[in-house]
Order: sequence, then structure tokens, then C-alpha cells
Amino acid sequence: MTIDADLQDDVGAIIEMLEAHAKGFDIVYGARNNRDTDTAFKKKSASAFYKIMKKIGVQMIPQVADYRLMSKRSVEHLLTYKEKNLFLRGIVPTIGFPSTTVYYARKEREVGTTKYPLRKMLSFAWEGITSFSVAPMQFVLAMGLVTILVSLFMLAYTVWEYISGETIAGWSSLMVSIWFIGGVQLIGLYVIGEYVGKVFNEVKGRPRFIIQDNLLKNNLDKK
Repeated sequence: MTIDADLQDDVGAIIEMLEAHAKGFDIVYGARNNRDTDTAFKKKSASAFYKIMKKIGVQMIPQVADYRLMSKRSVEHLLTYKEKNLFLRGIVPTIGFPSTTVYYARKEREVGTTKYPLRKMLSFAWEGITSFSVAPMQFVLAMGLVTILVSLFMLAYTVWEYISGETIAGWSSLMVSIWFIGGVQLIGLYVIGEYVGKVFNEVKGRPRFIIQDNLLKNNLDKK
């Protein structure tokens, strides 16, 4: 069982989580039933974060932080993830096993201040995105393609100006060259990034699959 140290999470939900575990659930998530204790900015930023993570294919349970119960076998499989920067909110759902969610009301902070200012929240979001996706590299590719399209537009505009007799000496070749070379460089970075991304995914050594039940072994044990 894990829970944040600020005691804003309702410890009474632990009883419900243990009851759910007794019913056969290996992972029980503690989820907030509302965000009334958050500021308007945090509500919107949290909502945007979950939408972005879902968009790039990361499995996350909405409104769930680090309040959860995990069975022994689910923890053992979690330990097979060798990476040091563990983004647990994204990794735990990938383990599989029967899971459920217990909802609770989060209390106001009684003492102290939050240890997650804007800078740390942005760092946390970036860690989550880069731990599971190479989407930023695809954004670089999009920028490169747009830049090359702009260079082609500039070329067409230059030809038109030349035909019209209003060309400024040196301006056309300079602008077209800068935009075109910039686009080629960005696409080149994307290609390199694709190879780096494959290495990035391989060195993590994440398990390709997880066995939940060994039916043959279970039958032999019964005999």
C-alpha cells in the first residue's frame, strides 16, 4: 500500500481497498471523486495532462496519483522493470492483472505547502511523456515538413515577383535557402531521433508480456 505523506488522501479508503483485494483484485487504485481542493489552474492543467497522455497512447487511470494497493505478484512483476526513472502512474496499469478503483474525497491541506510547484509539475509531465512516447520527435518531423512547404511557397512567390519585375537582388535566394535547409535539418534530426528512440525503448528492458496465471502449473499443484 502506498499513500502520499501529506495526509490529504482519505486513509479510510484503505479498508475498501483491502476489501477489494480480498475479492481477487491484484491492483486497487485510490482515485479522487472530485478536484474541489485544487485551484482552477491545477484543474485545467491536470485535465490537459491526462488528455495528452491518452492521445499519445499512455494508459493512465484518471484522477489517480500514488494512492494504490498492489498484491505481492504485481509488485514482483513491477520489479522486473529495470529503468531508474519509473513513471509509476503509467507503468502500473501496463502490468495487467485484475484491477479496480476505489473513489474517495481528498481533504484540504491542513499544514505545510505543496511540494509540487509549477516547475515540478511541468518536469513531471515531461518525464511521463518522454518515458512512454517518441511523440516529440514526430512533432519535429511535422515542423520540418511545414518548413519545407514554406520554402516552396517562398520559391513560388519569388518566381512570381521575378516575372512581375519586382525582385530584390539577393533576398530571394537567401530566404528560400534558409527555409529549405532548415526544413531538411529538422527532418534529418527526426530520422536520427527515430534510431535513438528505438535504442531508448530497447535499453529499458521492459517485459514484452506478463503471465497472469499458469494453468498447467495450477492443475499440477491441485493433483
